[in-house]
Amino acid sequence: MRIDAPSNKANSQTSRASKPKDKAYKLSDGGGMYLEVTPNGSKYWRMKYRYAGKEKRLALGVYPSISLAQARAKREEAKRILALGDDPSLVKKAEKREKESQINNSFEKITLEWHDYKKPNWSEGYADDLLEAFQKDIFPYIGKVSITEIKPLDMLEVFRKFQKNV
Repeated sequence: MRIDAPSNKANSQTSRASKPKDKAYKLSDGGGMYLEVTPNGSKYWRMKYRYAGKEKRLALGVYPSISLAQARAKREEAKRILALGDDPSLVKKAEKREKESQINNSFEKITLEWHDYKKPNWSEGYADDLLEAFQKDIFPYIGKVSITEIKPLDMLEVFRKFQKNV
């Protein structure tokens, strides 16, 4: 794979106009960032950098979903992370895991798993009524919140709203 000369620096026009070739190629933007154009026509913003003496690559996004300006902003953020002594790739992975963890640990998701687990021990009517109460009176307030972020006062507020509706 070859990197085009810096005179072919990426810009909105060259990013849009770049066509696939027999082999993948790169349009450099400087600062380690480039647009990788694959033979099938896909275009990926990437950044080459060194961390702990090793050369690494960071995926910045897919063109055109991520514009040149957005990719440059991501490059600057990665450089800031590097300046702090951290690996941008590891920071990105940790942020992704945290986001997934929050989604997988939402109050609603955990409550629905608990409901499915306990349901065989309850009458069908009770299980349905309980689920309906959660869906109508509790999930709208804290359903999407990660259970690790819910405080006792949050629950007290929800229970007070629930009592008003009963």
